[in-house]
Amino acid sequence: MLDFTPVRNKEMSYAELVADLTVADLRDLTNEIIDYQLGLLADCTDADVVFEPNDPEANDPYAEDEADTDLAWNLGHLIVHVTASSEEGAALAAEMARGVVRDGRSRSEVPWQTVKTVAQCRQRLEESRRMRLASLEMWPDEPYLDNVKMSERLGRIDAYVRFVYGYSHDQGHLAQIERVIAQAKAARGA
Repeated sequence: MLDFTPVRNKEMSYAELVADLTVADLRDLTNEIIDYQLGLLADCTDADVVFEPNDPEANDPYAEDEADTDLAWNLGHLIVHVTASSEEGAALAAEMARGVVRDGRSRSEVPWQTVKTVAQCRQRLEESRRMRLASLEMWPDEPYLDNVKMSERLGRIDAYVRFVYGYSHDQGHLAQIERVIAQAKAARGA
């Protein structure tokens, strides 16, 4: 997987991290992270998907319902969240690569309360893979890499940075997904 340590330690910018990536690399990264998450689900049960984990650090300032701000996310919630974030990054990156200039978000998240089975998690991951890979097919042979936005936090954002930032968010939740699965398995004595 792509190592974000230098970026997180402020030793490198996202632009520097992605400087040598190709669209083929973005495809490979997408497949790698989806495959990794599917591997995490390999021994899970439907009960694991809806298991309410203990997460004393739970804090979602963007929760639609204020009552959910401190809600510990179950596995189904995590899967729909990470897929929505990566899909948003992929959609915005495709627009940037095509020279489209616009502001705003491009986010659609499946209601997490509806995801209750391992099969649904797998389906959501495979659907997300298909959508992310399809977004890369929208890139022109010569993407508009001068179509950039500047961010105080992220620096220079071009299509590659936008795509990889979604991937980074996905990757940033992997340890949380692993913790939730471990807690669920422990609770069922697995």
